[in-house]
Amino acid sequence: MSEHTWTRGAAAVATLTFDVDAETPILAEGRRFADHPMVMSHQSYGPDVGVPRILDLLDEMVVPATFFVPGWVAEQRPGLARSIVDRGHEVAHHSYSHRAPTSLPAGAERADFVRALDVFAAQGIDIAGHRAAMWSASRETIGLVAEYGLAYDSSLMGDDRPYLVDGTHAPVVELPVHWSLDDWEQYAYLPEPRIGAVIESPVKVEGMWRAELDGMRHYGCLFNVCMHPFLTGRPGRMMALRRLIGYAQECGDVTFVRCRDVAAWAREDAGTPRRALPSYDVDPAVYPN
Repeated sequence: MSEHTWTRGAAAVATLTFDVDAETPILAEGRRFADHPMVMSHQSYGPDVGVPRILDLLDEMVVPATFFVPGWVAEQRPGLARSIVDRGHEVAHHSYSHRAPTSLPAGAERADFVRALDVFAAQGIDIAGHRAAMWSASRETIGLVAEYGLAYDSSLMGDDRPYLVDGTHAPVVELPVHWSLDDWEQYAYLPEPRIGAVIESPVKVEGMWRAELDGMRHYGCLFNVCMHPFLTGRPGRMMALRRLIGYAQECGDVTFVRCRDVAAWAREDAGTPRRALPSYDVDPAVYPN
């Protein structure tokens, strides 16, 4: 079996992913922000306006996508996850509270992880994959993904193609991400809490992502784009996304799939590499903190 059979003959595989964080990143910065109407409305725009707009675009362009939804968001909006699945897309696990696992005390990540699974189970939503809040996976995260029978994680950056990471119960397919393919780094701005401080032109972002797609077509990679409906759901940015999808379709050698599908392809491919989580013996006399 060749090295790239997971691509199913495509030059690159594209996974359009949308992190439907809504209010959770703000509440993770402080419960007091629940009393700030501007801030909370900025975030609620994502599921209330951005998600329907994105779903209509995906229907129009006939491409599937994966929506990573925190359990709190699904709980607050009981029909949201089902509305995504009913349109042919995937809903995946994105924590319960959108608190970074690396910031939580012992045991808290497990409790948060399971609480989100319970929400989706109660709503009849089948979950195959996970993405850590802020991509801040801990050393426990992959083990939880494996323990609870999920097929893949999408939080790490050890490659630009799928790879296997050993979990405590079974190997997990990692669908790697990168900051250059995250709209948060391009569009996120709030004065308080300070979640970002730049608003780039959608034209610039489209050009950057086209260039990355061309490189990934050359090297046979996973074009795993991370977008947030409260950011990319804005009109000018939606037009840039429309043009980007159209460009990829015109190339004729890019396949759009859900994350769960590319994870299955990678698991079936004997050439998918296996990589251990990085582990370092760090001298505290050199690096005290």
